[in-house]
Amino acid sequence: MIDTPTRRAVLGAGVFAAGSLLTIDASIAEAPLAPTPECHDGDAATVAQTEGPFFKPSSPERVELIEEGMAGQPIELVGFVLTRACKPVAGALLDFWQADDKGRYDNSGFRLRGHQFSDAEGRYRLRSIVPGAYVGRTRHIHVKVQPRGGRVLTTQLYFPGESLNRTDGLFRKELLMRTAKNAGWLAGRFDFVIG
Repeated sequence: MIDTPTRRAVLGAGVFAAGSLLTIDASIAEAPLAPTPECHDGDAATVAQTEGPFFKPSSPERVELIEEGMAGQPIELVGFVLTRACKPVAGALLDFWQADDKGRYDNSGFRLRGHQFSDAEGRYRLRSIVPGAYVGRTRHIHVKVQPRGGRVLTTQLYFPGESLNRTDGLFRKELLMRTAKNAGWLAGRFDFVIG
């Protein structure tokens, strides 16, 4: 029997070979992440979660949330927006917002807030910092994902290995990013499956 790669495995390999879309620098691009799980038609959609009290509409369009002099562990998060049939979703809106490294949200401006659109292959890339935890909450990044003309998925992404994951009532293991560390950066991976 000949093993053939699944569509998600091929897409997963492609996301890290995507050239300038994913390049931080050569040493970080070499950081291997675990392969994407197999994708089957009818995959479960990404779990929805509350947007919380800190969402602000009209964020600036940008993939780079890090500002000069900003404290915190840099992270580059990449992945795909996919349908339940494992097809990439081009032009999907992804709106990210998060706390700073001390667990504080900017409610007067747009620091650590921004939106972008998935490319023709359904890929996205976000450069930010690892958010701080705060009372009652583990580290997390908020996101809204919306295909053109489709329904909005609002959810939160979580970091593996955080002790507060066990006590945060909103934490869901299905929303854990895969991460690897290299050259001072944290590389993260999460694929959104929209229904």
